[in-house]
Formats: sequence, structure tokens, C-alpha cells
Amino acid sequence: MRIESSVTAISWIPSEAVEGLPKLPFSMGVAHYDDPPPEVILDLEAMTEADAFREANELRAFIEVEDGGKIVGYGHLGGGHLGVTKVKVGPREVSVPAVAMPTLQPEPEVGEGWVRFTQTAGGRTGMPAPRHVRGKPFFQISSALAWTTLSLTLHADGSSEHKLVGASTFPRHWVYREEKLVEKSGLIDFKEWYRKAFGENTPWGKEDTEPFVTAVETALERDLSKTIMRSGSSSKPRTLAVDDTLVEQGEESDDLYLVLDGVLAAEVDGETVAEIGPGAVLGERAVLEGGARTATLRAVTPTKVVSISSGELSPGALEELAASHRREE
Repeated sequence: MRIESSVTAISWIPSEAVEGLPKLPFSMGVAHYDDPPPEVILDLEAMTEADAFREANELRAFIEVEDGGKIVGYGHLGGGHLGVTKVKVGPREVSVPAVAMPTLQPEPEVGEGWVRFTQTAGGRTGMPAPRHVRGKPFFQISSALAWTTLSLTLHADGSSEHKLVGASTFPRHWVYREEKLVEKSGLIDFKEWYRKAFGENTPWGKEDTEPFVTAVETALERDLSKTIMRSGSSSKPRTLAVDDTLVEQGEESDDLYLVLDGVLAAEVDGETVAEIGPGAVLGERAVLEGGARTATLRAVTPTKVVSISSGELSPGALEELAASHRREE
């Protein structure tokens, strides 16, 4: 019997994720941010051709199992996918091919009734990015490398599990199991990535970077976040340092918040009841339940949020959002 499974990481650049001088081409419309990927991957090749992401790490694997549960064969089936970098030069749009790094597929780890596959895929934009960097050679012309490292464990009984083992600190990475979105990296650090992600500081050198993984927000929150970011009504992003408080339990306020980056802890009576990552829309219960905050929101990592007035969203959307949050409790 042949058992196959897959896990895929898609890397993309969210709005306002680039910082400092490198942000200028995005602000001028020469370069572009990416729309959030879909909840379900229908055609990865079509997404690649449409420049829908920066890169994808598709780890597909199989095992061959005899009657009695003995594994007699196994192998990799997937690989890496890189998009193109599209830049505007006057009235024209020019596509610059990305530069792929070799896909790393170390020998699978084999145990009693299971095989664990690991795969690293990534690369860099074909556009030069002259900059000072940390450590030798102290100046780099090629752009920084972006990557993800995935593992997939297949069991003889047909079950499987995955892990986002490592990832560059930029851009955002979304993880899909069997083409369905299941988790995401919770924190982007553009400055660290821009100055450090090359050479020995990558999986093709001597090290990987452990990601901060968060749960997926609801489909409603994804729709609302698009509305918030495209409406032009959102405020200037607010940055929180670790342990900074966004709101305090019991305080009066009717603002709503969209988490752009980082992780917040929701605390009720001093106890953490949830950790909330990018894409979450928060604050609706205070609006619907009398105006008092029902929890304290505290930054677990450096965090970026935007706030909007509750009047920007319909009462029906707020009620649906509140109901979905109660189900998650």
C-alpha cells in the first residue's frame, strides 16, 4: 500500500511589512506587496505563474507499506517554487526572475512504523539590494535569502503530522496541509532579515531560524482584514514592544483592532486564555457587551496593530465575529 501526504509553505509580503529605505519602491508603486494567499490551494503552478507569492516550499512524500505494517519504501515527491519579481519601469511592468537556492532534502529519518521527511526551499529576488550587513563581508549586493524548512512524518497506519521547523524572519509564511491553510508564522522582523539573512546565517550555511508559529484566524477575520486594509479607514499602525498592553480588562473603549504582525496574549483576571496572531480582528465584544473590555491584550512579541472605529463594520459582522471567538474558547 502506498501512502502519500503533503505540507506546503507559501511565503508572501503583507502590506506595510517592509521598513526603512527599502520601503521606498513599495511606496512609489515600483514594487508591490502581495494579497493574502487563499484559504485553500487549488493550483500551485497557476499561483506561481500569476506572481501570487514570493516562494513556496512544497514537501510531498510517500511510504510503501506491506501487509502487517512494515515500511518497505519511501521517497520525496515535491520541491521548491519561486515566483518572479515584478517592477514598474515607467509605464511598463518588467518581470525579474528570482534566484532559487538548491532544495535541501536530507536523508529521511526512519523509525518503527514511521518515516520523517525534511525539506528546505527558498531563494532571493533577482533585483540587487546593495546594503551594509552584519559580519563579513560587511557589504552585500545580492538581496537577502528567504526560506522555509518543513518536516512531514508519515506513519504506517496512514496518519501523519507536520512542523514548520525553520523559516527566515521575512516575509510572512503560511502553512497548508493537503492544500488547506492550517497555521502561519506569527512574527516578521524585516530589519534583522535584511541585514543578516545571507551566507552562513541560512540553512545553506550553518544555521536555520526557529519560527514563532500561530493558529489560523477565521475566514470571517480574513475577509474583515481585507476590508479594513483596503478601505483607507485604518489608522497609522501602532507598534507594541514585548509586555506592552494594548487594552486593559474593564476599561471603556469601542475601537476594534487588526493584528498586522506579532502575537498578543489575551488575559482574563490575570490568566492567559489565548495567544492571538496576525490577521485576528479583536475588540468586538466590548462593543456588543456594554463597552467594557473583557480581557487584557498584552504583547508576547513585538507587535503591530491598526485600530478602527466599531462603526466601520456592520453590527451583523461584529455579532458573527463574537460568536466565532466564543466557539474558539
